[in-house]
Amino acid sequence: MKLHKIAAILAFIIGAMAIFAGGQVIFLGKVMDYHVISWLPYYNFTMGVISFLVTAILIWKNHRYAMPAAVATLATHVTIVLVLLTAYNGVVAAESLKAMTVRITVWVLIVALLYLDRRKNNSLA
Repeated sequence: MKLHKIAAILAFIIGAMAIFAGGQVIFLGKVMDYHVISWLPYYNFTMGVISFLVTAILIWKNHRYAMPAAVATLATHVTIVLVLLTAYNGVVAAESLKAMTVRITVWVLIVALLYLDRRKNNSLA
């Protein structure tokens, strides 16, 4: 299997997970056992939809905008974590930071797979 296909599957999965997690709080009113910052479920849901319906599809098709979209997604998650660690330090739940760390780790892996796939394809050309 080509590396960009594996990256796309990861993007679909992490996007679906964010849709599910954010959607439970937004649409079903799920109450968590920890403090949830009011805008964070909306962020998670929105980024999940974008990851699932846009970025993952671009990656699957090996579109020329796949890498920029993946890097933008990663950069957005990193930016949000930095906001959480600075502006919301002491307020943000450890569970939220763990979830964001998982997202960042997966997106680093996705970007690395895309890089390796492009590098492999360029060396074959």
